[in-house]
Amino acid sequence: MTRSLSLAAFAAAVVLGGCGGGSPTPASPPRPAAREIAATRQTAAPAATPPATAAAEARPTPRAAVARPAPVVGPPPIVKSYIPFGQKRKNETRAYSREHYGLDTYRLTDPHLVIWHYTETSDYPSVFNTFSNDLPDVEFHELPQVCAHFVVDTHGTIHQLVPLGIICRHVVGLNYTAIGIEIVGRSDQQVLGNSRQFRAAALLTRWLRCRSAIPIRGVIGHNESLQSPYYRELVPAFRGQTHGDFNRADMNVVRARLAALPCSG
Repeated sequence: MTRSLSLAAFAAAVVLGGCGGGSPTPASPPRPAAREIAATRQTAAPAATPPATAAAEARPTPRAAVARPAPVVGPPPIVKSYIPFGQKRKNETRAYSREHYGLDTYRLTDPHLVIWHYTETSDYPSVFNTFSNDLPDVEFHELPQVCAHFVVDTHGTIHQLVPLGIICRHVVGLNYTAIGIEIVGRSDQQVLGNSRQFRAAALLTRWLRCRSAIPIRGVIGHNESLQSPYYRELVPAFRGQTHGDFNRADMNVVRARLAALPCSG
């Protein structure tokens, strides 16, 4: 789960609750002197080019075939359901990044990971409401509130909650370089057993990893966070924290599905 929200806390959230310029023009060449013009006129004109030769010279030289890269797949259907993420929350995210990663930014510019979570809830609205309210999170009591870039509902609808260029708090130690996907459900097996939801999450993940050149091994579950080579956490109290959602065995199932979904075609 993104936020380590207890079930009770999530339920409470539901009850209480967004140069131009091209190349320079070359100077005109100097005009020839009069005697140079006269000398030119006295010079014999060159022999006329035979018609066949002239036609051959006029014919364009065949251009070598250029190999075109295979097209990269586009995104699956996505509903834009952005949560409020104004300047205040951006400033809080920037401060969080300085404290935890030593990076003075709220921007996600070079993602290396796509991370799967399940929500520990049965519905999408409660997730949206929790992420929308920019309150201190229930586990560490820090701002900004936790969030994920996408939420996949039980019937396969993909909601995008945060633009991909913004850091979301969804996993300790990796937020600075990770895209977060929350999938509505209470267990790995529930998600993997819902064919429409699993397919939607897999197609979303394929598009995300392909657009950012993330290898399949860069798609991990929250439970695998501590083993990532990108793990970075400067605050001792946060180190070693992870959650149980999407362990290695279940993510191997996910990665096997992704291996059958190439980036082109």
